[in-house]
Amino acid sequence: MTRTPTFGRYAEIPYDEMTAEQQEAYRSLIENRGRLPGPTKIWVENAKLAKLLAPLGAYLQPAGFSLSLREREIAVVLVTGKWHSAYPLAAHERHGKEAGLPAETVDALVAGLPVSFSDPREQIVYETASALLGARWIGEGLYRRALALLGHDGVSDVIVLMGYYTAASFTLAFYDVAAGAPGLAP
Repeated sequence: MTRTPTFGRYAEIPYDEMTAEQQEAYRSLIENRGRLPGPTKIWVENAKLAKLLAPLGAYLQPAGFSLSLREREIAVVLVTGKWHSAYPLAAHERHGKEAGLPAETVDALVAGLPVSFSDPREQIVYETASALLGARWIGEGLYRRALALLGHDGVSDVIVLMGYYTAASFTLAFYDVAAGAPGLAP
């Protein structure tokens, strides 16, 4: 039986049609995030992967790790803008503005244009994420400033956050999920 696409090109599996392992992954995602956002609607089909990503996704939420909401959104908007994935880009443009980033700053982040921040931590998140996304070498000065301002935990959080949202962007781009696509109700 071929399912009709419900989320971009992806045909979500209704809960009652999921395997027991997929239902367990679904429950884990809901338990960790309270909902089934964006790429998790797709990742749940790969139950083993979804069960591993659920706690990571929860950890990367505000108050769950070392970055402030604004710092998080600076990195995420840079990543989603880089990968041209409509669904997460639209969501995080909105989240960035809700976190207090000025609209013109969010627009510049999306476009990959230079911006600056008065907060030193926000500036170092921006510089680190921009350098990594630009496939640039992290020079000794940037390395030392990032460690001084964010510590090893903060630097690791920026890097893993970027990897997670790269995977999310690639997933949603592959399945051509439009901005604001609702998919099936959880």
